Amino acid sequence: MSVTIATTPFTDQKPGTSGLRKKVPVFTQPHYAENFIQAIFDSIGDFKGKTLVIGGDGRYLNREVIQTAIKMAAANGFGKVMVGQGGILSTPAASNMIRKYHAFGGIILSASHNPGGPNEDFGIKYNTANGGPAPEKITDAIYERTKLIDRYRISEADDVALDKIGSYKVDDMEVEVFDPVADYAELMEQLFDFDAIRSHIASGFRISFDAMSAVTGPYAKEILENRLGAPEGSVLNFTPLEDFGGHHPDPNLVHAKALYDAVMGDGGPDFGAASDGDGDRNMVVGHGVFITPSDSLAILAANAHLAPAYKGGLAGIARSMPTSQAADRVAEKLGIGCYETPTGWKFFGNLLDAGKATLCGEESFGTGSNHVREKDGLWAVLLWLNILAVRGESALDVVRKHWAEYGRNYYSRHDYEGIETDAANGLMDALRAGLDTLPGTTFRDLTVAKADDFAYHDPVDGSVSRHQGIRILFENGSRVVFRLSGTGTSGATLRVYLEHYEPDPARHEEETQETLADLIAYAEHVAEIAARTGRTAPTVIT
Repeated sequence: MSVTIATTPFTDQKPGTSGLRKKVPVFTQPHYAENFIQAIFDSIGDFKGKTLVIGGDGRYLNREVIQTAIKMAAANGFGKVMVGQGGILSTPAASNMIRKYHAFGGIILSASHNPGGPNEDFGIKYNTANGGPAPEKITDAIYERTKLIDRYRISEADDVALDKIGSYKVDDMEVEVFDPVADYAELMEQLFDFDAIRSHIASGFRISFDAMSAVTGPYAKEILENRLGAPEGSVLNFTPLEDFGGHHPDPNLVHAKALYDAVMGDGGPDFGAASDGDGDRNMVVGHGVFITPSDSLAILAANAHLAPAYKGGLAGIARSMPTSQAADRVAEKLGIGCYETPTGWKFFGNLLDAGKATLCGEESFGTGSNHVREKDGLWAVLLWLNILAVRGESALDVVRKHWAEYGRNYYSRHDYEGIETDAANGLMDALRAGLDTLPGTTFRDLTVAKADDFAYHDPVDGSVSRHQGIRILFENGSRVVFRLSGTGTSGATLRVYLEHYEPDPARHEEETQETLADLIAYAEHVAEIAARTGRTAPTVIT
C-alpha cells in the first residue's frame, strides 16, 4: 500500500556535476533523501510501467536509501526495479544495465571518490535511458522541483531481501535482485581479447589491482583473477566496505601511494592499477612510470585498434577542457575529430550518442568509451592490458615511444581543498574581471597569448554551457587553467591545471614539477592564491 507524505522543501538540493552530494548527517534528516528522489520522479517524464535500475557503491547509508528508492518507485508507478545484489552496482555497470535492458533510467547512490562513513559523504544521481548522467536541463528541472516540493509518495511494504538473487513484489511492482557482476563481465569479454591477456599473464606478466575496499572489488576479482588467470592476491582490498576501510577511495598518488610504491619498487609488479569508490575512475602505473590520466587517454586512443571492439578505428576523441592536449595530437594524426568539453561526463553523452566520439577522458582519472555512457575504471585497465599483451612491451616502453612520436605534455593538477567558499568565488571573480588585460603580458619567459572563461557550444544539440573554467594560454603552447570543483561536500576546492608541451625527446625525462615551475609561479602571481585563500601550498598534487 502506498501513502502520500507531506513535506517541506530543503534549500540545499542543487545537483552538482554528478548529482546531489552531502554529508551523511544531512541525508539522514527526515524527508531529505525522499524529497530529492521524489523531485527526480516529478521531473523525468512518463515512466508508468517502465523499468528503473538502482544500485550504489556500498558506502554507509547505501542499503537504507536503496530500500527507500525501491518503495518510492513502486508508489510512483514504475513497473519494475532492477537492483544489484546487496545494493552493489558500480557506476559503469549501472550504465550497462540501463542500456542492455532498455530501462527508463537509473538511480545511482554514490559520492564517487569521496570518503564514506557515518559522518562522511553520500550521493544520489539520476541517469537517463542512454545510461549516462542526466543532462543539465534535467538536473535544473530537478533542482527547481526541490524548491517547491510539498509531498512524496512511498510504499509501506516490507524491505526487499537485497542479499538474495531473485524476483520480489513491492505492491504491484516487480523487483529483480540480480548479480551485479555478470552482465558487466560479459560485456568486457566482448570488447577485449581475453585470450591474449590470459596468455600474457600466464607468461609471467604480473599485475596488482587495488580496489580500495570499494565497489570495483567484486568485478576485478571475477575478471582479473577468475577469468584472466591472475594469481590469487593480485586484486587487493576487494571487499566493498561502508567506510572503505577508513581510507579515501580516490585512485591517485596520495591515496593509492602503497600501490604506486609497490609497482615502482625493485621486483614490483609489471603493472598496477586502482579504482575509486563507485568504479568509474582509474589510476594506472607501469613498472618505472606513473601514467597521467591525460597521457593514458592519448596512449589508449593511439593503440585502441589493438582491441577487438576498436579494430575498425575511432570516430573521434573527446576530453574535458582541463585535460591535457595530448589526445588532440593523436586525433590530428588519425584524422578524426577531437572535442573539448566542460568537466562532467554528462557532456560526452551527446557526442557518443551521435557517433562523433568513441573514446573520452578527463584528467581526474576518468576514461571511457562508447560501450557505456559513464567513465569506466576497470574498462581502462583492461584496455591497457590488451595493448600491453598485443605489443609485448612494458608500459614504460609504450609511454616513451608515444612521447617520442607525439611529444610530451608535462602536466599536473594542484588542488586546494576545503577553502572558504567566498574566498574561492572571489578569486575566480577577480580572474574573470581581469581577463581582457592579460593577453600580451609577460612573466619570466612566458607571454600570454589568450585568456578566456571557457564556454562550451554542444555540436549536437546546440546548448551552451558557460563559466566552465578560466583558461590562460601562452605563446609557447603552455596553459594554466583555474576551476572550482563541483564534487566536494564542504567548502570549495580550487583546481589549478598546469601544462607545458615539450617536443624534444631529449627533454622527456625531466621532473614534472620542475618543468612546470614557471607556470606554478605564474598561477600564484595572477590568481593571488595565498593572499586570497591563506594557502601557501596545494593540498594534493597529481
